[in-house]
Amino acid sequence: MNSSPNCAAVADGPISTFVQKHFRHFNAAALKDAADGYRMHLDGGGAMLVSLAGAMSTAELGVSLAEMIRHGKVHAICCTGANLEEDVFNLVAHDHYVRLPHYRDLTPADEQALLERHLNRVTDTCIPEQEAMRRIEKAVLAEWVEADSKGERRFPHEFLYRILLGGGLAGEYQIDPRDSWLMAAAERNLPMFVPGWEDSTLGNMYAGHCISGDVKNVHTVRTGIEYMMALADWYQRTSAHQSIGFFQIAGGIAGDFPICVVPMLHQDLQREVVPLWGYFCQISDSTTSYGSYSGAVPNEKITWGKLGVDTPKFIIESDASIVAPLLFACVLGL
Repeated sequence: MNSSPNCAAVADGPISTFVQKHFRHFNAAALKDAADGYRMHLDGGGAMLVSLAGAMSTAELGVSLAEMIRHGKVHAICCTGANLEEDVFNLVAHDHYVRLPHYRDLTPADEQALLERHLNRVTDTCIPEQEAMRRIEKAVLAEWVEADSKGERRFPHEFLYRILLGGGLAGEYQIDPRDSWLMAAAERNLPMFVPGWEDSTLGNMYAGHCISGDVKNVHTVRTGIEYMMALADWYQRTSAHQSIGFFQIAGGIAGDFPICVVPMLHQDLQREVVPLWGYFCQISDSTTSYGSYSGAVPNEKITWGKLGVDTPKFIIESDASIVAPLLFACVLGL
């Protein structure tokens, strides 16, 4: 029944071996097949874009995603503004986070008490405002103001790359920086696209500093349309010599924004020679439904000019905080 290659063929690590032996049907088989397809795509000389939605940085996906980046298994990332910043928040304030395993039992009064302690809850985890958000705000504001005064403009991720690579926060790290996916991305200068950055915590802070006059030119931080233009440039240059795969964690703007670059190039710019995405996998806990992007099956993307009939397509209907580290481990041969 198993016609796919063995995901443990490259390196018979214990996780890969376990997945190969036990993940035989249903979502388990989808995970194994997707990992096999991911590896085959890279072994064939392909590149992979990973889209990151949900609260994956607060879920500390960086522990496994950073390894994928360091080993050259990820070639570009499209993420929400929240995932961009929350990886850095965790880097400098991990010891101050509060975990609430019984979060389902919280009353409105309990939630108010957390607010009064300046703890912002994400499911079972509270991000400390002062130690995380305000600490990074201070560091990034200095970068915004300096760029603004010089008439320079950068993307949101470029400001954070500068902060991490500059080393100014190194004495404040509370986790091993090797477990930060953004640090790994910065060290490789990985192409990054962050659509809708404005609705993130740092995006809100930036708007506030523009209103107060700390930043004079609102365009100092480059955003949406310019990100799409940068993505179009990267996709055309890369796809000229490599097939590009698309690995989507959850849905929303982080997934829909980058996958649309292909029909945009084809239909709006009439560049018909641009290849389609060469691999597609989505991890989603959204129920397959009508009208929902996250709940759309991969074949629907054929009608939008995003995927082809023969594109390897996988959908794993499960929790990404469980599935993604396992799949990454299999791709790495762990």
